[in-house]
Amino acid sequence: MIHAPPLKELSEVEHGFGTRLENAWLGEDKHAWLTQIHSGKVIRTKVSGLQGEADALITTNPELWISVRTADCLPILLADPVARVVAAVHAGWRGTVEKIVTHTIAEMLELGAELSTIRAAIGPGIGECCFEVGAEVSPHFDAVGKTYVDLAAANERQLQQAGLALDNIWVSKQCTRCNPDQFHSYRRDGVEAGRMVSAIRFF
Repeated sequence: MIHAPPLKELSEVEHGFGTRLENAWLGEDKHAWLTQIHSGKVIRTKVSGLQGEADALITTNPELWISVRTADCLPILLADPVARVVAAVHAGWRGTVEKIVTHTIAEMLELGAELSTIRAAIGPGIGECCFEVGAEVSPHFDAVGKTYVDLAAANERQLQQAGLALDNIWVSKQCTRCNPDQFHSYRRDGVEAGRMVSAIRFF
C-alpha cells in the first residue's frame, strides 16, 4: 500500500494507493465505486455500491470509502479536512483532456471545500518514459506526431491552474509499466492486466 504524505498527515482521512500485491483490500460494505468510462464526468454519492458511469467520485459521508481502479491511468485522491469532503479520480489521457480533476475540484468547492485547504495526491501511473502516443493524441498535449506524454505533470498543472498550491500536491512518480513486480500495466500486459484499487475516506 502506498500512502501520500500530504494525506497521511491528516488524522481525519484514511487513504491508500493499491499495488498488485494489495488489490482486494476493500469489501462492498461502506464502499462506493464506478464504471469508469474515460470521461470528465463526476458523481457525488453518500451511499455504497456501484454509482454508475463516470470517472470521479465525491462524498461528504463519513466512513464511506470511494475508490477508482487503474492499470496505467492515474489514480488521484483529494481531501479537504476542514469541509470534510473527499474525492477519488480516474485520469487516463482522455480524462486528462476532459479535465476530470478540474471538474472534480469545482464540485468539491460547491460542497464547501476551499482551494487553500484541499490536498491532492497523484498515485502511480504510466510514466513519460513509457507513454508513447501517436499523432491522433499528441495535439491534445501541445505536441505533433509521435511523442511521449507525462500524464502526471499534465494533471499537476491542471490542479495548479484550478487554484491549488504546489505544496498541497503530491506526485508519486512511480511508473506502472516499469515496475511489473509492484504494479499492473495495460501497456505492458494487455488484456491480461489486472487493476489496482485506490481509495479514500474521512471519519
